Amino acid sequence: MTTTHQRPAIEVAGLRKEYGKHVVLDGVDFHVVRGEIYSLLGPNGAGKTTTVNILSTLIKPDAGTARVAGVDVLRRPAAARSRFALTGQYASVDAFQTGRENLVMMASLNHLDGAARRTRVDELLDAFDLGEAANRKVAGYSGGMRRRLDLAISLVASPEVLFLDEPTTGLDPRSRSQLWSLVAGLAANGTTILLTTQYLDEAERLADRVGVIDGGRIVATGTPDQLKSEVSGDHIVFSFGAPGDVERAAALGRGRPDLDVDADALTVRMPSTDAVADIRSFLAQTAAHDIQVTDIAIVGPTLDDVFLTLTGTSAAQRAAADKSITDKKEKAA
Repeated sequence: MTTTHQRPAIEVAGLRKEYGKHVVLDGVDFHVVRGEIYSLLGPNGAGKTTTVNILSTLIKPDAGTARVAGVDVLRRPAAARSRFALTGQYASVDAFQTGRENLVMMASLNHLDGAARRTRVDELLDAFDLGEAANRKVAGYSGGMRRRLDLAISLVASPEVLFLDEPTTGLDPRSRSQLWSLVAGLAANGTTILLTTQYLDEAERLADRVGVIDGGRIVATGTPDQLKSEVSGDHIVFSFGAPGDVERAAALGRGRPDLDVDADALTVRMPSTDAVADIRSFLAQTAAHDIQVTDIAIVGPTLDDVFLTLTGTSAAQRAAADKSITDKKEKAA
């Protein structure tokens, strides 16, 4: 991360946005240092995308101020747009053109002349590992390739600031990892990045600082390590050999909102200030109910623990609730 005494690359103060009686942003404040990756971490509906939409001049706030690269986005939106690029949750590329044609079109729109245009397009195809697919129609690209092309397109004009709004949504683990490496490389070369995400591992892997947003407010800000240090105690992870054992073990902990059950990983995770006593007690309960524990691990706090402490709900629980609501809506439709 590059720190200087210059004005921050992004400055947000008192942002407020309402839709009818629904308050989406309720006084959001933060700043991003030049060359820094700052992550807005929160569940769906927390206000992440609304914040990005205001900063990128797509919508106006009801109150507050915002500056990008020193430019007031409300008073001088056209000037602000020349300083940043935006990559949204879904790749906005032309599937009927080749990868190269997409880049050439954007380079032309940014008024690059013939030689400069060819050089910049070749640089980006190489940097984003798209050289071999450059002359293929984008319709045949994988999801990960489309996201890389989308990111490459946003960098044609070498923006000072890059907004990434949940850029790895829907990507497989390999594609996510590739995109993470590209984003880290951009920051290392001086690009300021505002990353919105609901993925804890993404924020922890990429962000220099994290702003936890919940209910339209920033409820905590700091480096991932700083935020984790505010959560006291360790955590015990109990592993099981079968889904049924996980369910029955979780039932033993009913009444404990801090218990985190991962049915896919076959684990139950609990915070603890006295690991020995808690392990002894839980093993006695599982043994009494003929539940076999296959492994036990003691781990330090994670960003999910921070999220649970600050909001009363873990990110995993929020994601599960969001999915449940979406599934119900789809069935009703």
